[in-house]
Amino acid sequence: MLSTAERQTRRTAPGKTSGPHFALDAADQSSRRKIASLIFLASFAYLCFFRRYTAMEPDEGIVLQGAQRILQGDVLYRDFFSFYTPASYYLLAIILKLFGNTYIVARTALAFSGAMCSAITYLLAARVCSRNIALLSAVLVTLTALPYRFLVLHNWDSTLLACLALYCAVTLIESPNWKLGFAVGSLASLTCLFEQSKGVGLCFGLGIGFLIIAWLGRWPMLLEPPIVGSMIAGFIWPIAIVLLYFATQHTLLVMLADWIWPLRNYSAANRVWYGEQNWTDDSRKLLFSTGSWFVRSVKILGVSPCLWIPALPLIAAGMMIYWAVQMFRQRAAQPKCAYYVLTTAAISGLLLSVVTVRADIIHFMYLQPLNVLVLAWLLDGRDIPGRTWGLIRPIAKKYIVAALAIMSMAMASAAASAPYKIETRRGLVTMPGKDTVIDYVQSHTTPGDAIFVYPYLPLYYYLTDTVDPTRYAYFQTGLHTSEQAHEIIAQLRSRPPRVVLFESSFAEKIPHSWPSTPQAAMASDPIGDYIARSYWVCRVLQTPRGWSFLYMVPKTGACPEDR
Repeated sequence: MLSTAERQTRRTAPGKTSGPHFALDAADQSSRRKIASLIFLASFAYLCFFRRYTAMEPDEGIVLQGAQRILQGDVLYRDFFSFYTPASYYLLAIILKLFGNTYIVARTALAFSGAMCSAITYLLAARVCSRNIALLSAVLVTLTALPYRFLVLHNWDSTLLACLALYCAVTLIESPNWKLGFAVGSLASLTCLFEQSKGVGLCFGLGIGFLIIAWLGRWPMLLEPPIVGSMIAGFIWPIAIVLLYFATQHTLLVMLADWIWPLRNYSAANRVWYGEQNWTDDSRKLLFSTGSWFVRSVKILGVSPCLWIPALPLIAAGMMIYWAVQMFRQRAAQPKCAYYVLTTAAISGLLLSVVTVRADIIHFMYLQPLNVLVLAWLLDGRDIPGRTWGLIRPIAKKYIVAALAIMSMAMASAAASAPYKIETRRGLVTMPGKDTVIDYVQSHTTPGDAIFVYPYLPLYYYLTDTVDPTRYAYFQTGLHTSEQAHEIIAQLRSRPPRVVLFESSFAEKIPHSWPSTPQAAMASDPIGDYIARSYWVCRVLQTPRGWSFLYMVPKTGACPEDR
C-alpha cells in the first residue's frame, strides 16, 4: 500500500520541498473505510458480550458514581472531590441521561469506545503494513485491550481520544490543511480533559514528531501560521469552555487545585517497577504451581504477553530515533519516514505519561490500541532493519498470535462462565463469585439512602442506587491526605449515614497493590477508628472476590431484621 502512495506523491515546483503525502486514490480510501466500518461493527458486537460481567473492581465506580451525582445536581470539584479532569464524568452523565441510568448503558458506551479504537488501529496500521497484518492488529486490539479491564473508566475514554488525535495528525501530514490542524488541536485538548497525564504526554509526543518532520525533513509547512494557528485554536476552545463553566459555578480555583493534586500525592503511593504485574501470592500459585505440566505451560503462554507488552513503547522510542536519522539522511520528509516519526513520537510521549503515573501492566494495557501498532510493524517486518528479525519473524509471529489468543480466551471464558447473576437497582449483572453485599444492602435500604462504603469500592453506591454522604468516592491511605481524612470524619458527623460498609482488612492489600505507600500513612486509620467508635457490626458480607465487608449501623440504633 505504501508503494502506491509513494508513486502518487505530489510533485512541487523546482526549489520547493514536497510534503510527505500518502495520496491514495478514491478506491483505496473507500476500501479502507468499508473495512474499518466492518471492524467497528464486529468489534462492537464482541465487546457487548462483556457488558454485564463484573468482578466488582474498586476503580470502576469512581466515574459512575460521579456521573450519578452530577445527574442529581452536584457540581464536580465543588460538591465532590476528584483529581481527574472532568470530561469523563460529564460525558457519562449525558449518556445516562439520554439512554437510561443503567449499568448496561454505561458498559455499552464502553464497548463503542473499544470498537472505535480497533477501527482506528486498522486505519493507522494499513498505511505501512499489508492488509492482513492490519486486520490482525485490529483483531488483537478487540480481543486483548478492553477485555483485559472492561471497566467504565476515564482511562479508556482518553485512549480513544488519543487514537483519534493521532489518526488526524497522520492525516494532517498526508494532506496539510487548517481543518485537520484544528481537529488535531481539539482532540489533543479533549484528551487532556479526559485524563491530564495522557493528554500532556500526547501533546508532547505530537509536538516532537511535528518538529522533527518540519526541521529534519526540511518541510516547514507544518510550522506555518495557518496550521499552527488552527492547532492552537483547536486546543484552546475545549479548555476555555470548561474554565468558563466552572468559573460560573464558583469553583474554578478548586478545580485547578484538584487537577494538580496528583503531582503532590498520586505517585507517592503508586510508584512501582516498570512493567509491574500486580500478581498476588495466590495468583502466582494459581498460575505457576497448579495443574499438570501441560496446563501450566498453557497458562504461562497465556500470561507471557504481560511480560513483553511494556517493551512495545520502548521499541517505538527506538524506532523514532531510527526514522529521524533516516529522515535526516534523506534530507526530505518521505511519506514512510514521516509516518513512523509521528506515530512513534506520539507513543513515546504517552509512555512518559505512564512512567510518571504508574508503570504497571494495567496502564500499559490502557494504551494497547497504540501498542499493537508496534506489534503490527514487527509482524509485517518490511520496515524493520537488519536480517536477524527477518529470520525469526515467522516463529515470533506464531508465538505472538498464539499467546494473545490464549490470553483473550481466558478473559472471554471468565465472562462467559460467570455463574452468579444478581439483579441490582441498575440492572442485571453477572459475577464470578457470590456477592452478598448487594442483595443485603438493597433489602435494607431504599433508593437514595445515604450509606458510606469505606475505604474503596464505590461501585456499590452506583449499583445499589445509594448516596455517599461525603465528598470522596473512596479513600486510599497514602494517596489521600490526613486533612482529607479529617474532612471525611467531619462530614460523617454532620450527616451520619445509617449504614456503613467497612472492609476492615483493606490494609492488608496495601503492601501488594500500592507498595510505595509511606509507612507513616499506614500507622493510623482515623476514619476506621471513628467508624469503630460510632458503629457496630450487624453482618459480615462477601464480595465476588472474597473480600469481607462489615455491614454496620450506628450504635444508637439496632441492626435491621432480615427480610
